[in-house]
Amino acid sequence: MKRQIIIFGILAFLFVFVQEAYADRHGYVRKVVIDPGHGGRDPGALGSQSKEKDIVLAIALKLGGYIENNFDDVKVIYTRTTDEFVGLDRRAQIANENKADLFISIHCNSASNRRAYGSETFVMGLHRSQENLEVAKKENAAILYEEDYLETYGGYDPNSPEANIIFSMYQNIYLNQSLIMASLIQDQFRDRAGRHDRGVKQAGFLVLYNITMPGILVEAGFLSNPQEEKYLMSELGQAHIASAIFRAFRDYKNYQDNLVAQQISNNGTITPGGSATQAHLPESPLQNKNIILTESQPEGPVISFRVQFATTSHERAIDDPVFRNLEGISFYFHEGLYKYTLGNERTVEAAGQIQQKLRNQGFNDAFIVAFKDNERISIAEAERYMEQSMKNP
Repeated sequence: MKRQIIIFGILAFLFVFVQEAYADRHGYVRKVVIDPGHGGRDPGALGSQSKEKDIVLAIALKLGGYIENNFDDVKVIYTRTTDEFVGLDRRAQIANENKADLFISIHCNSASNRRAYGSETFVMGLHRSQENLEVAKKENAAILYEEDYLETYGGYDPNSPEANIIFSMYQNIYLNQSLIMASLIQDQFRDRAGRHDRGVKQAGFLVLYNITMPGILVEAGFLSNPQEEKYLMSELGQAHIASAIFRAFRDYKNYQDNLVAQQISNNGTITPGGSATQAHLPESPLQNKNIILTESQPEGPVISFRVQFATTSHERAIDDPVFRNLEGISFYFHEGLYKYTLGNERTVEAAGQIQQKLRNQGFNDAFIVAFKDNERISIAEAERYMEQSMKNP
């Protein structure tokens, strides 16, 4: 009987938002809600020196500043701008009341495996792996800091199997736009910010189920990984994450605005999901691209190759003249020095192409460095690991 009550309550809770989701939307991207996760009495994930709530707020404010400085026609709305607690229902309410066109929730991850690293972006959906379920449960557990959360969320308990399974019944009419934005973010993380790409994933996040617009949830990196924590705490690392999300937003907005303009020009009908009824529309960022909803990490060590081109004793800002407007820079702290790199390649050959481009730009001392699970190793050691993986696939 208790199980039936829980399921009925959650279904009723979701039904309200399904109805609101079909409200008329024009499709132009004019309002974006930026949601820094956690806050106040809810610290979020904890690193050895940091709290998730502080890092994501810093990233969110940078992101909002980039958007405001580059788009006069976009209004940026924050769910919080200070260290305050905001319930998950209130975050969605802020987005819905403002009739936002896009919702971006920013978080940091943690894992029992301290070697786990990289960035991933979630869209609303059924968590088809235990790993994705655990991420959703950790973020949904923010409601435990709210009073009367069982009443507010229709009996939802983040630790209840029934509550997590029932989300599979929810239909997301904005899934396509959410996938586009998530894919663009991961592209930017991988290709421009030099981040390890953990993929686009689905899971049952309460804050995404409540919104009536396209929405994504970014896990910027792992505070449980000492190297990643240092990166995410740094001004440079936060700028990397914020600028990557900004560039994805820019591309998403350009596509969405062009799509709507073409729909109007072609006398097409704009549907809640943003699809068109006429031909001759802009090419979707997902066209000719196979988006795989990643469910798990490959077993064994992750080997990557980067090109190191600068070393400093003090951390430098991302716009420092020494970088000569290079994009996608990352750094690691090694032997008491900040070492700056480009790329995050799977082969020495691919890294060699980046090395040649850097040398052509005057970085004559650029050289290739190897990493295993985000830790510096020798090239020879990296090649041994790769040979072993080929022998034991």
